[in-house]
Formats: sequence, structure tokens, C-alpha cells
Amino acid sequence: MGREGVSRGLLVAVMVAFALAAPVVAGQAPGEKYIGTWTGTWDGAGSGDFEMTLDKAKDGPLGGRVAVGTDGGNYNANFRTLSFDGPKMTARYDFPLDASAEIVVTANFEDKSAKGTWAMRPKGQEGDIAAGTFTVTKK
Repeated sequence: MGREGVSRGLLVAVMVAFALAAPVVAGQAPGEKYIGTWTGTWDGAGSGDFEMTLDKAKDGPLGGRVAVGTDGGNYNANFRTLSFDGPKMTARYDFPLDASAEIVVTANFEDKSAKGTWAMRPKGQEGDIAAGTFTVTKK
């Protein structure tokens, strides 16, 4: 086999490898690469610890939860909604310390860190009652 035959064979092998790998990458839901626990701090109307966990049940949607330390008491909450557009996440959860409020969280992820904002709003409304920022790193 001459150089031309070896080059064609190598090209075919590389194309087959990419074709086989494409479904794995294409099958990954948005945000799945950020699954794990992220810890850091929040500030705004106070400050404290902030832990966000993103997970996915087998064949289920991406989900998540937070554990937040506040001056008014620590709390845990599950995301009611969660979506990703590339590295940008948007999530909402019911605020456990006030049943009439929800928290909207947005974040921009990098490989091992994320920065974002949070806003407390009356449920179903757009006006912020309080807002701030947070930073986290992947555990």
C-alpha cells in the first residue's frame, strides 16, 4: 500500500471516530457538563454561604437545589425551574423563609467556577424585592 492508500485509510479512520463520537456529544443535554456541587458565597441584602448542586436522574431532566446560609436562618430549596443556554443558567425556586416570594438565580459557568446574580421577587411578578450576586467553585 502506498502513501496515498495510507493517507486515505487514516482519513477514513478519523472520520469514523468523529462519527461515532458525535452522538455522545449531541446527546448531552444543555448544562449536563456542569453537574456537581458548587460552593461559595452570596451577598446583596446580607451575605452568607451558598451551595448549589446540579444533578440529573437517569433519563430525567436536569435538576438542582441550593443550601443557603442567611442572617434570618439557613435553608435548603429545590429548583422549580432550571434551564441552560450554553454556559448561562437560569433557575427559580420558592423562598422557604417567605412563602409569598421566589428567588431567581442566573449564572455564567466556566469549567470550575461560576458567577451570577440572585433576585427575590413576589411569586409570579417581575419586580425585585432584594437582589445581589454570588460566586461559586466546583467541589
